[in-house]
Amino acid sequence: MSERAAPFYCPYCGDEDLRPGEQGHGAWECAACNRAFQVKFLGLLARGLRRDDGGGAEI
Repeated sequence: MSERAAPFYCPYCGDEDLRPGEQGHGAWECAACNRAFQVKFLGLLARGLRRDDGGGAEI
């Protein structure tokens, strides 16, 4: 069994000084910007149901 992945940087300031938060599973605290955030797995995307942004060229 492997450990769950941890975030490498803060999504707000980009700093790497993160520590697990007191709120429990998935909570992280950034020492640089003094913000707390949570990482949550929402689920798997169905294959073939990607959003078309219209930016790609067809060959």
